[in-house]
Amino acid sequence: MPNYRIHRMKETQRQQFRWAPHTSGVTMVKPKDYEQAGTVEAPSPYAAWIALRETEHPLQVGDVLETEEGSLCIYKYVGFEEARWVLPEVKTGLETAPVAAGPPASPSSGICSTIG
Repeated sequence: MPNYRIHRMKETQRQQFRWAPHTSGVTMVKPKDYEQAGTVEAPSPYAAWIALRETEHPLQVGDVLETEEGSLCIYKYVGFEEARWVLPEVKTGLETAPVAAGPPASPSSGICSTIG
């Protein structure tokens, strides 16, 4: 039986998520907006929802279940839909480095100096 990792949406983000218009398709979620909150063993996301429904910490709108393979589903008012992590862009530091300049060109060595 599959094990799902539970990612609980932080309360500040949950309020924004609740009032946002529903969109269909893949939902992009940011890891910084979630806290890992244990696991649940269930054959499907809906079975996990039922198993947690009567506990102290039921799934709430915006919470994410992650399979052992890494696929995500987010709990919305309409049920579960596919989700993906939005990973921050990794900056190498080269983006801000000045462009290297070569040796200065002599006036007679350019292509334009032979025209004329």
